[in-house]
Amino acid sequence: MTATESKTQHLLSLERQYDSGVYTKHDVVITRGLGASVWDSEGTEYVDCVGGYGVANVGHGNPDVVRAIQEQAEKLIVLPQTLPNDVRAQFLEELVSVLPQGLDRVFLCNSGTEAVEAAKKFAITATGRFRFVSMKRGFSGRTLGALALTHEPKYREPFGIAVDNEHVSFVGYGNITELEAAVTFETAAVILEPVQGEGGVRPADLEFIRAARRITREKGALLIMDEIQTGFCRTGKMFALEHFCYTSCQDADGVRCGCVVANECLVVPDGITLAKAMAGGVPIGAFAMTAEVADKMPKGGHGTTFGGNPLAMAAGLAAIRFMKREKLAEQAREKGEYFMKRLREIGSSKIREVRGMGLMIGVELKEKSAPYIHALEHDEQVLTLQATPLVVRFLPPIVISYEQIDRAVDAFARVLERVNPKG
Repeated sequence: MTATESKTQHLLSLERQYDSGVYTKHDVVITRGLGASVWDSEGTEYVDCVGGYGVANVGHGNPDVVRAIQEQAEKLIVLPQTLPNDVRAQFLEELVSVLPQGLDRVFLCNSGTEAVEAAKKFAITATGRFRFVSMKRGFSGRTLGALALTHEPKYREPFGIAVDNEHVSFVGYGNITELEAAVTFETAAVILEPVQGEGGVRPADLEFIRAARRITREKGALLIMDEIQTGFCRTGKMFALEHFCYTSCQDADGVRCGCVVANECLVVPDGITLAKAMAGGVPIGAFAMTAEVADKMPKGGHGTTFGGNPLAMAAGLAAIRFMKREKLAEQAREKGEYFMKRLREIGSSKIREVRGMGLMIGVELKEKSAPYIHALEHDEQVLTLQATPLVVRFLPPIVISYEQIDRAVDAFARVLERVNPKG
């Protein structure tokens, strides 16, 4: 570092010099976080409405998770799943306890895209089929196997025939007619997000979810819900699939009803991909499925070195227990309603729509969102992210305070008023 170069400039130059180059870097260096706040190397505080792309649901520096990591790191960090482990067993029991009844077999891995890769393999062995149906505007990951299920051409096309799209059909999200036509007796699984994240924060229609369950059963295909971003209280339920019931069994406030456990009216898939918020920020992933699906995979048919490691298991156990104790799903529902109400009250002519579920919120503008996201960060110290070129996405930690929500909304209103993207 030269005498005239600041610490921040030095750190930025190091990242830009040695990083692979696939990321568009921001001009700040974030050094610590607590709750829904993060601080940069200059000591400036930001309201974090990125939340690690929906990972930090329990908040940055969550004391329960930090303590669990510290205690486990002193005992045992890594152990393959061929060797049973005390904290892994406890984590699996805790995870299955919050899943709908029947999804009681779990493949543990390290990320969302790995969970999707696992889901594809389990679907193939469970059905003996090799074709998949995914959604337009859907996002399933960036590894070659998961990328085949991701709709956006800009992610797939640079890799040409290495991405096996010949066995994937894309249908309009919510289009039952297209889904009926696409699912055949050669289809292994339909994979969909209950709320599309990268696709613009678009919640699924109840009738579409019901139809997906009916059609897959009729054709002998699996229905796999991608809850990588929506899971673990983000949408106002422990899992977004809990919003989709066959009957109006929820109370006026949408409170989780007994049928979620009993499956009396819930639309339950054959499998569910999980990751992001499951371990409070520690890398983790899982594919939860029925025993019928799990038992078709031969021994050694899939595996992972780091998946199910004791450190991630301890963090996940602490995170899920915190979510339950602090009623994080209820917090997300109430804060999300407040957040969206405040956003709609802005009344800017630049806003086309405010939509979302819980604290998964998208504001679709009538023009490109990037200038407003940039202004929020640099002028207002509020971090947000993009979902399609027109949508500003808010994914704050669920522990965000109402004061921080107000700060984010007021800042957004100011940049909408002030910023002229056309110069």
